[in-house]
Amino acid sequence: MFWAWARVVGGVGLLAVLLWQVGSGPFLAGVRLIDAPALAAALVIGVLTTVCAAWRWSLVAGGLGVRLPLWTAVAHCYRAVFLNATLPGGMLGDVHRAVRHGRDAGDVSRGIRAVVWERAAGQVVLVGVALVVLAAFPSPVRPYLPLAAALLVAGGLVAVLLARTVPDAGRSRWARGLRTAVTDVRSGLLARRTWFGVLVASAVMVAGHLATFLVAARTAGSDAPLSRLLPLTLLALLAMGLPLNVAGFGPREGVAAWVFGAAGLSAAEGVATATVYGALVLVASLPGAAVLLARRRRIPVAAREAASGGGC
Repeated sequence: MFWAWARVVGGVGLLAVLLWQVGSGPFLAGVRLIDAPALAAALVIGVLTTVCAAWRWSLVAGGLGVRLPLWTAVAHCYRAVFLNATLPGGMLGDVHRAVRHGRDAGDVSRGIRAVVWERAAGQVVLVGVALVVLAAFPSPVRPYLPLAAALLVAGGLVAVLLARTVPDAGRSRWARGLRTAVTDVRSGLLARRTWFGVLVASAVMVAGHLATFLVAARTAGSDAPLSRLLPLTLLALLAMGLPLNVAGFGPREGVAAWVFGAAGLSAAEGVATATVYGALVLVASLPGAAVLLARRRRIPVAAREAASGGGC
């Protein structure tokens, strides 16, 4: 409970600092500039990224031994995206789909682990794409890339060493947890029938999120070349991994303001772009609201049928 409130307070604090620094103008201007073509593009891209997310989740869940049909995963992912975009923290939708699938499959632990690992795979691919793009194009963080890459390589080596020592690590709870994690990664992510699909789905999702951010930048009025916008929007995407937000807003806008300003554009332009992106993502998630409503209508019907004995 403490950390849940801390995340909300952190997001509110970030937004308060942004409002103090740039005012409400960029936020309001971003919303006013949204037009029908931008909304249509966001909806189309949203279908692509949601189906890819569902495919990745289905592959990982199958690797862990909990069956998940693709179209069931699509419905759950749409609902999760909508909840993530409207509730504090930016991850409650993923928690909901993890627990719900685990209960449906009869194994809550594996259901939760499937979501954790498929989300982790997405973050790994995002970081990999970020390192390539940020190395290829100028950005405010380019001088720090060698250090970041070295830290990531060191972290990877530590993870590999831990994985190799797990069989001899004993019977402690930590040892059992490490063994479970290694087994999950091998069967859910690196298995021959899953790794390529997970990689492709994650790469397409990153491309879709970047495309939506670029649409948002153009909608917000930015005329900077793509070679300049691409690394900036990628940094804002990375910031979205921080669970300090209010209905999706917070770190994304703060990082966008910083990187746009540091790149010679303006903080207001960064805030407007991130605000438009948040609005487009919300619109693209609206099918998830329909999934929620459909389920709410089915539950009372099922309850009435159970109360009447299920007769015709």
